[in-house]
Amino acid sequence: MKQTPESSDLEIDIEALEQKYAEERRKRLRADGLNQYAPLEGKFADFAKDPHADPTLKRDPVAEEIDVAIIGGGFSGLLVGCRLRQAGTEDVRIIEKGADFGGTWYWNRYPGAACDVESYIYMPLLEELSYIPTEKYARAAEIHDHCRRIGERFGLYEKALFQTTVTQAAWDADRCRWIVRTDRGDTLAARFLVSCIGVLSTPKLPGIPGIAGFSGHAFHTSRWDYAYTGGDANGGMTGLEDKVVGIIGTGATGIQCTPYLARSAKHLFVIQRTPSSIDARGNRPTDPDWVQELKPGWAQERRDNFTAVTSGANASRDLVNDGWTTLFQTLMGTGGDAATTPPTPEALRLAEMRKMEETRQKIDSIVHDPDTAAALKPYYHYMCKRPGFSDDYLDTFNRDNVTLLDTAGRGVERITAKGIVVNGEEYPLDCLIFATGFAFMTDFTKEAGFDIVGEGGQPLSRHWAEGARTLYGMQTHGFPNFMLISYVQSGASINYVHIADEQALHIAHIVTTCLDRGIAAIQPTEQAEAGWVNEVLESSAQRRAFLETCTPGIYNFEGKRGRAQQLNDLYNGNPMDYLARLRTWREAGTLQGMETR
Repeated sequence: MKQTPESSDLEIDIEALEQKYAEERRKRLRADGLNQYAPLEGKFADFAKDPHADPTLKRDPVAEEIDVAIIGGGFSGLLVGCRLRQAGTEDVRIIEKGADFGGTWYWNRYPGAACDVESYIYMPLLEELSYIPTEKYARAAEIHDHCRRIGERFGLYEKALFQTTVTQAAWDADRCRWIVRTDRGDTLAARFLVSCIGVLSTPKLPGIPGIAGFSGHAFHTSRWDYAYTGGDANGGMTGLEDKVVGIIGTGATGIQCTPYLARSAKHLFVIQRTPSSIDARGNRPTDPDWVQELKPGWAQERRDNFTAVTSGANASRDLVNDGWTTLFQTLMGTGGDAATTPPTPEALRLAEMRKMEETRQKIDSIVHDPDTAAALKPYYHYMCKRPGFSDDYLDTFNRDNVTLLDTAGRGVERITAKGIVVNGEEYPLDCLIFATGFAFMTDFTKEAGFDIVGEGGQPLSRHWAEGARTLYGMQTHGFPNFMLISYVQSGASINYVHIADEQALHIAHIVTTCLDRGIAAIQPTEQAEAGWVNEVLESSAQRRAFLETCTPGIYNFEGKRGRAQQLNDLYNGNPMDYLARLRTWREAGTLQGMETR
């Protein structure tokens, strides 16, 4: 393998690269923005079916009054349920459309599925459950098992409603209850309603002309069809030995499953609109000697350290020492030591552009064919897209049975009954796999699949018609006793579960405080909500300006940002400061910014 220079040694022409980045961005801009994607409904409803569910499940409808109804049984819902139980609130039901807990890790079981954040900080409640992950980067099955472990330990299975979808939630002001109805005829009257639908829970398809007419086999990666492919998450897909397969999408999912498909298929076409940046993954088994050295509180300390390092905060040491933390140290110029002064914008710009050049040169050192290597090179600013981590993705393109179909930013022209058309040429396929991701920070009610009706019969879709309006990303005026966990207007960390757990603690505090004090209804004041919304907009101004320079993707709403998207944004202050602010609010005990009755 050819050696590549360290990024700090690279000489680059910043102006020439900026022009190249702008040119690549223009190629990919589309007038339809987010509307280029199609939901899994109508002709594509079968793509959303649960391959793991019991199709014969029948049960009597549930009609009852409860303290808390939680929508969603992924990590967010489990953490809210756990933290409520720890705080003494027992009367909790989780409503989950899947047949088990797990959320993302229930649905995504494709070959190679794993987390790209270290398992020791991503998997919550490790010390509480006396569990140590088997690898630095846990695979999907182990994470799913951990979700089950949480459900069992905290008694959340006992009142969970699985294979159940919420169809309506409306506030009854006279009773101070949320009336929640489901597709199985349930009617729950809940004092509090908590939405934990997840940040990556609604699969999407590209609206490619002719997509409905493909006569071969097709599925979305979040509903992997092992009945067709054979094998399991470790590969061995013998059903593809005589099949020509196409996969659309080269983001995090495509990066993980492509090497497995290549080892199984007769021939694999990887269809690319925009390449991802690829860094080494370096997974390894957990070191038992390291485990023996761990002291109580290690998990929280490690999690806090990772979020601090990856947000640019001063950190005297790097406990995680992985691709993420070393990346941010490179960009911040700290080299693992505490920064005495923050780097200038010019220094940051130079560091990230050198990092991208190093990434491009690495591709040349791995991929043999010069044309393929050139097409795999990402030309955009680092963090315009979530970086990918893999030790075998790039090598896959050296296989004789793998062809990269680069669309030069235009995407697939059309899909025919026989296959796909790229650059005017038709490629016949037996199987077409969509690794096209999920809706992200878009319209809450569309992602949830139902509307929430608050005071005076006002639906949340109308209240948020021009974008979300919240206090701390968790509550909204006009919707008493309603709370949610999401990225929108919340603090943001690469480790989403860190933020979700702290928000779960916050929600549990609000619920138990209201129950203890006899508060029937609580919601943020209009003034407090407006203050937070303005703070979100102000803190995110620099990020929005950066994303305007980025090639289209989920972070910048495919390059077409309206007013709603400006509000459906992250709180872009330091996430550790955001979490400290929540803790300070709880410790004060005054319910500042709330109106109650």
